[in-house]
Amino acid sequence: MQIYVCVKHVPDTAANIRPLGGPQFDEAVKFIMNPYDENALEQALKVREGREGTEVVAVSVGKATAEATLRCALAMGADRAILVKTEGYFIDPQETALLIREAILSDGSPGLIFMGKQSVDVEGMQTPFRLAALLDMPVAVDAVAFSISGDLVTVERELEGDLRELVEMSLPCIVGAAKGLNRPRCPTLPDMMKSKKKEIRVVNRTDLAVEAPAPGVEFVDLEPVPDRGRGAILQDAPDTMARRLLDLLRDEAKVL
Repeated sequence: MQIYVCVKHVPDTAANIRPLGGPQFDEAVKFIMNPYDENALEQALKVREGREGTEVVAVSVGKATAEATLRCALAMGADRAILVKTEGYFIDPQETALLIREAILSDGSPGLIFMGKQSVDVEGMQTPFRLAALLDMPVAVDAVAFSISGDLVTVERELEGDLRELVEMSLPCIVGAAKGLNRPRCPTLPDMMKSKKKEIRVVNRTDLAVEAPAPGVEFVDLEPVPDRGRGAILQDAPDTMARRLLDLLRDEAKVL
């Protein structure tokens, strides 16, 4: 069975993003694999460990620098990788799904597709569903538990209000991983050295027979989060602090 894992090259969540005007930002910051995609990859590797003849292929759509994230995926244990190289950073989610579909179908036959439930940069949460629609596959996201038996996949997914839902799907299908699904492994130095010998097939976006769809999402401008100032620590008698807190909420925060 071939398992494809979609991974995204994103800025570190601790990075200080500096807008440069329009949808551009200073990309001289640390980039990492999207954290939810790490859980997706870990689950794919666990499936391979219990299923002989399984190959795990990491797939990414992004700029040439995304090769670094694919190299991390190979170090974690993916067998090989595919990079669909694009020019821009922000890509319409429908176009992303189309490019992933073409990259996968031109490479092999997906028995199972894993990806993170969302990306930590734009948080669009659309790719799993758009890809599932294009491939005519069932999909479940927010997965916190996963099992597979024969051609049947069982996913436990988180819902709001501390509720959980049990979903059964037949292969092939798509699973969107949440952080609670597993604990991703940390590559060792030998793993990282071995990853340098593994294949990353680079496909230019222009080489795929995909017409850019009419954009459903357009990134117009990036703005820094306004500085909210520092918090105030109140130390006094309870009734005095209560009156002071009301004054702050009314006069400074202006929420009363």
